[in-house]
Amino acid sequence: MTFVGIRAGTGGRPELTLRTSHLSPRTLRTTADGARIALVGTTALLLAGDHVALGVDVGAGCHLELVDTAGTVAYDGRGGASSWRVDITVADGASLTWKAEPFVVADGADVTRTTRVDLAATGVALLRETLVLGRSGERGGALRSRTRVAHGARPLLAEDLDLTDPVRRHRVGLLGAHRIVDTVSLFGRRPPADPPPGVRLFPLAGEGAVARHLGGDAHRSGAGALFQHWRAGVRPAIGDR
Repeated sequence: MTFVGIRAGTGGRPELTLRTSHLSPRTLRTTADGARIALVGTTALLLAGDHVALGVDVGAGCHLELVDTAGTVAYDGRGGASSWRVDITVADGASLTWKAEPFVVADGADVTRTTRVDLAATGVALLRETLVLGRSGERGGALRSRTRVAHGARPLLAEDLDLTDPVRRHRVGLLGAHRIVDTVSLFGRRPPADPPPGVRLFPLAGEGAVARHLGGDAHRSGAGALFQHWRAGVRPAIGDR
């Protein structure tokens, strides 16, 4: 398992714990209470039989900013499945921001994505996830996406997206003609502003909201601009300071 952990340290710098597996965490910058960490693939991902696991632990009062150096492609499974699992813990007074690069599900791929977030009562997480069904000219393989979020030990979000059937998922009322599912999620805090046109906002019953864009091209999504706007309300980017 790849692991990224941050704790309050001494001498004006936080204490980092980094472990490498399919992904290698690289420190880009640190501040007195935060760090900007890049996730770099150590091999071609995802191939049939690959099971990527990432653990993220943000200690009390700390801020962690994760960035991807490139998108991920789930390739033709040739009869085999792959998985991508992320487990996140954010302590009191801590925050996590992660603007993930696109996750592309190529023809023939069979992949399950699982994201679990456990927030303390005053923890905050801002995440962007861009799912792309197929490379250029493809319909895309089978994808299951599961998200579970708890805030202050109470359930905040439980969502399952079953996009395994390329015929059914493009029916009216599901994805239709769209192949991009671009999502910005804010957990532990109400969003500071409404989304731009083309992005639907789904407020949660607790502290948080999910904003989603469905489209045909990732670069036309307004979710990126929304992430930047919401991030300013959570914590300025470490790389911008």
